[in-house]
Amino acid sequence: MKLQTSAAGLRGQLKVPGDKSISHRSIMFGALAHGVTRVHDILRGEDVLSTMGVFRELGVKIEDNGAEVVIHGVGFKGLQAPKNKLDMGNSGTSIRLISGVLAGQPFMAEMFGDDSLSKRPMDRVTVPLRQMGVTISGQTDRDLPPLKITGSEVPLKPITYTLPVASAQVKSALIFAALQADGESVITEKEITRNHTEDMIAQFGGKISVNGKEIRVKGGQTFTATEVVVPGDISSAAFFLVAGLIVPNSELILKNVGINETRTGIIDVIQAMGGDLTISDVNHVAKSATLTVKTSKLQPTDIFGDIIPRLIDELPVIALLATQANGTTIIRDAEELKVKETDRIQVVADMLNAMGADITPTADGMIIKGQSQLTGAVINTQGDHRIGMTAAIASLLVDDEEVILERSEAIRTSYPSFFDDLADLLV
Repeated sequence: MKLQTSAAGLRGQLKVPGDKSISHRSIMFGALAHGVTRVHDILRGEDVLSTMGVFRELGVKIEDNGAEVVIHGVGFKGLQAPKNKLDMGNSGTSIRLISGVLAGQPFMAEMFGDDSLSKRPMDRVTVPLRQMGVTISGQTDRDLPPLKITGSEVPLKPITYTLPVASAQVKSALIFAALQADGESVITEKEITRNHTEDMIAQFGGKISVNGKEIRVKGGQTFTATEVVVPGDISSAAFFLVAGLIVPNSELILKNVGINETRTGIIDVIQAMGGDLTISDVNHVAKSATLTVKTSKLQPTDIFGDIIPRLIDELPVIALLATQANGTTIIRDAEELKVKETDRIQVVADMLNAMGADITPTADGMIIKGQSQLTGAVINTQGDHRIGMTAAIASLLVDDEEVILERSEAIRTSYPSFFDDLADLLV
């Protein structure tokens, strides 16, 4: 598709789609709780629909009337052996977290995904699950999908495990397995990552102990159905935050954006770069707020250390932001980018360099020289939704040349209305 270029400005208000991480987990906990859970403002992107479809295959009744998603929970012991292979689509969250759910089930299941997901290593999940008594195998020594898993007939063994990588997906998979173990498991994070799973355990009436990087969870718990209101996804809002900062003559107001403390790294970076960003209407219970951004003169910054897990999904568009700063921005400690939907270090650098940026990829990040004049190019998303949306925002800075985006359908995995929302904001 041909992308919009030469934007004169962006103005208006926007309510971004529901948080993808919370949407996934609301379905999972709703299915594993007893009673009827109602979820409002859920993201209906393809990744979340994959999770919904998998739990239907596992015998859970899930209704979507457009206004809300209604989940008739069956508890851990009420899941049924699937008649078909479980299709995870493009969703790494689905396959990793559901591996933990299936770990304690007395049946066999096979999980598969699309071409992109089939290249993503699952050994970071399969290795600790095997220590808990699960039979699980994939392709090659990295356990690429498809995965075959046979849960344990008896309660799983609790685990004491230190994560070798900072990954909320791996942590969450082990928490789901630990909830089906005979005893208390202790999971220690490399760095603190998004805590939606921990928050939702408490929301559904369970117990979990978190002390810094150490998480303790006891098996044998049951959950009670509840009502979930999903805040807007800051990872989706990130594209418009950056657009509002770098496109001339812009002012954007983003309503109901999730500001969970484990997800707000991009806000810290924008402030460090001198971006004009205002936070208002803070809802401390829902952990949401209104974010307003205006066109800004940006300074470079260094992005590294414990902030990385708090903005890992936003780094592609943060790289674009850095191309417009007055100086050189360095990103490091971001090796996890290599095992996302694509190798996002290389793919982001290649994409933005093709558009006239000056980015040097490194083993764990990028060196980004600022004040780049972006130019036309042909960009292939390679099936990665965040690459596609970053390209669409970058193209707004291109004058008098075409930007063509191939495989733009990838954006539907997380933000089905992205192009409509962008068009509504153009001056």
